[in-house]
Amino acid sequence: MENLKIEIQNKRKSFEDALAKVKDRHSLQDIRNEYLSRQRGIITGIFEQLKHVKPEERPEIGNLINDFKNHVQERVLALQEKFAAPKKVLEKVDLTLPGEKKYWGAPHPIPLFQQEIENIFLRMGFSIADGPEIETDYYNFGALNFPPHHPARDDWDTLYITDDVLLRTHTSPVQIRVMEKKKPPIRIINPGKVYRKEAPDPTHLPMFFQVEGLVVDLGITFAHLKGTLEYFLKALFHEKIKIRFRPSFFPFTEPSAEVDIECTVCGGKSEDCRVCGGGGWIEILGSGMVDPQVLKNVNIDPEKYSGFAFGLGVDRTAMFAYQIPDMRYFYENDLRFIRQFSLK
Repeated sequence: MENLKIEIQNKRKSFEDALAKVKDRHSLQDIRNEYLSRQRGIITGIFEQLKHVKPEERPEIGNLINDFKNHVQERVLALQEKFAAPKKVLEKVDLTLPGEKKYWGAPHPIPLFQQEIENIFLRMGFSIADGPEIETDYYNFGALNFPPHHPARDDWDTLYITDDVLLRTHTSPVQIRVMEKKKPPIRIINPGKVYRKEAPDPTHLPMFFQVEGLVVDLGITFAHLKGTLEYFLKALFHEKIKIRFRPSFFPFTEPSAEVDIECTVCGGKSEDCRVCGGGGWIEILGSGMVDPQVLKNVNIDPEKYSGFAFGLGVDRTAMFAYQIPDMRYFYENDLRFIRQFSLK
């Protein structure tokens, strides 16, 4: 028994010495085979000697052999994992290069600005209505008091799909649809995309966003219209913005007015300003009292009810608010331009 104990200790020391000289997986595999092979392995040979040990001494010697075997397996496994791990390659880093920055996504400035407009009107008690972008001639023109010979019905101004179906030129058809289903009091805004046969320039595009509003109730006057729009424009721009109303004409309102603000790009101080043309004023809104015939078209009594309507282009208004000289910048997909608005 004592001789076998000494042999186990010597083999354990020999194993540690051999393991210290291992440089790669191949030499490790040789040691593993030498000690753990089932046929001619050193540990297998020691187990064979166990049958010559006295029965009462076998548990003690068996524990020593099993302990030796577990030790060899653990040490071999640890080295196998070490050799299996990929070697870390030190990359050469040029410290003079700028760091890589990951940009978070951000909403487009037009929806952001439209949301700002919506929030102002929501605070005034308006609700938001929506409708189809593909409309019939009736909802886009007929119900809004456009006569058959009106220039807006011409192919040069409107994008027709068929003789009676078109891409809406304004969001006013939504107002007709709302008034057909709901009776006064009505207080809505209707934002959305509209389409016109326009040649692109700094202030015009064939597709743009528009927000229109409608109020119909008892006793509505032009004073309500004026007060609502003045509050809206001062909340959108700033309290000291100059505003003026000019007489105008729209088929669906009477009387009608254009609303101008002072040029936010040059402040009226540059004759070469591409936005205001040197005039110092920017047309921002069309507005007016709802024409009685429009109310009749949706079965609302114009003798009892009155109302006002208004509309503005979101893209063009965003230009003035952000002091951008060209509307086309919004749609050129230049991330350097778009990312500026995510910081606001």
